[in-house]
Amino acid sequence: MRNMFRLISEKLSAGEDLVLVTVIASSGATPRGAGARMLIGAEGRLSGTIGGGAVEYRSQQMAAKVLEDKNSFEHGFNLTKDDVQKLGMICGGAVSVFFGYLPAGDEKTLEIARRAEEYFAAGRDLWLISDIADGGRIGLYTREDGYVGVDAPDWLSAELGRHPARIRKDGRDLYAEQINSSGRVYVFGCGHVAQELVPVLAHVGFRCVALDDRPEFATKELFPDAEEVILCDFEHLSKSITVTAEDYACVMTRGHAFDAVVQAQMLMTDACYIGVIGSARKKAGVYQRLKEEYGFADEVFERITSPIGLPIKAETPAEIAISIAAQMIELRARRNEE
Repeated sequence: MRNMFRLISEKLSAGEDLVLVTVIASSGATPRGAGARMLIGAEGRLSGTIGGGAVEYRSQQMAAKVLEDKNSFEHGFNLTKDDVQKLGMICGGAVSVFFGYLPAGDEKTLEIARRAEEYFAAGRDLWLISDIADGGRIGLYTREDGYVGVDAPDWLSAELGRHPARIRKDGRDLYAEQINSSGRVYVFGCGHVAQELVPVLAHVGFRCVALDDRPEFATKELFPDAEEVILCDFEHLSKSITVTAEDYACVMTRGHAFDAVVQAQMLMTDACYIGVIGSARKKAGVYQRLKEEYGFADEVFERITSPIGLPIKAETPAEIAISIAAQMIELRARRNEE
C-alpha cells in the first residue's frame, strides 16, 4: 500500500485521473477478500490486484468508465454457480467492489498520500478510512494523531481492528482497513538462513530488523531489504531494541549459548511470536539451561516455536526461510481475524 500511495501522488501531481478499486466485502471462495486493491489509470492497471481473472478484468473495464464519468460507485459480483461458469472462474461467492474516483491534482488526496508516507516511514499503526457515502473520500487514522482528511464519528476508533471492515452505523457508511503495523520482525543472527529469510519476509509485507554482534555480518549490504540492521550485544538487547506485543522474534544466532540468551530476553517481552531454529535435541538442552539459569517454568516455553517454521522437510537455507515465512504469514492471518 505504501508504493500505491507513492504512485497516487506521482500520477495525480502529473495531472492524471485515477480510480482506486477496493474489495470492501466478500463471502464464499472468492479470489481475494476484503482489502484487496488495485489502482487504475488511463493506461489500465497501474498497481495491485483484486484477484485476477474475469472479475478483475470486468472491474478494469468499469474503472475505465469511472474515468470517463468522473463518478465513484459500488458494484456487486454475485458469483453463483452459473456466474462462475459464465465468468470462467474456479470459485464462487459474492464480492462488493468500490470504484473510488481520484481527480487529477486533488489537494486533499495528495495531502493524504504525503501524510501516509510519513506514517509508513515512522512505522505507525495506520488505518485507511474510506467514506463510501461521500464518493469514497479517503482519510487516515493513527492512535497518535487521530484522523486526517476524514470527518469521522467519535465511535469509529473503537471499531478499528486488524481485519478490514465495512462499518454502517448512525447513518454513516465507512470502510476501514489497517494498512501498516508498528510490528517488526527481529531476526537475531545474520547468517545464511537470515540472509534468505529477510528478503522473503519483506516481500510479503513484514518489516524486518536484522541483528548480530559481528560487524562483518551486521551490514546493510547483506540485508538491503531490512528496515534496519543493528550491530548489537546479544546479552543486552534492551540497549538496542524495544519489543512489543506486535513484534515477532526469529532466533538463529551462531550458537546455542547465544540462542539461550536471546530467548531468555524475548520471553520477558510480549512478543507475539518467538521462533527458534534448531533440532528437538538442541531445544531440550536450551530449555534446561533457561530453567536453571533464569528460573523459567515449563509452561513459559509454550510461547516458543521450535523448531521454527512449518514442517515441510526444508533443508537448505532458502527452503528453511520459506517454511518460516509461511508460518509467520499463517500467524499474521490468524491475528488479523481476531
